[in-house]
Amino acid sequence: MDLSIPELSLVVLIGVTGSGKSTFARTHFKPTEVISSDFCRGLVADDENDQSATKAAFEVLQFIAGQRLKAGRLTVVDATNVQPEARRELVALAREHDVLPAAIVLDLPEKLCAERLFLFGGLTDLGHHDANDST
Repeated sequence: MDLSIPELSLVVLIGVTGSGKSTFARTHFKPTEVISSDFCRGLVADDENDQSATKAAFEVLQFIAGQRLKAGRLTVVDATNVQPEARRELVALAREHDVLPAAIVLDLPEKLCAERLFLFGGLTDLGHHDANDST
């Protein structure tokens, strides 16, 4: 796969949980270029799955992304970003730093995403998962 992304941009990965955003990021970008909302949640709550820490995690994520963009570095945001409001804030951050926002959408079948979560320990019951839930 050939990706054509501006050298200085804010790349936003978009997709439901289990769609492969983190795997895609690891495959196509340097580890230092990728800021994961899960990692930031772990930083503020010692638990990447603690949804009560989401607001604080995104404050950290936006701070780090802003500092990278200010330094002229390609920045990739690994988060679900399925709601327009979440993307709006990131687009505003890119514009604040005069860089292009870019989006990569991973649009996989809901059933496949749920199966991946089940296989990798993210779920214990496939029948009760809503893959459209971004939390």
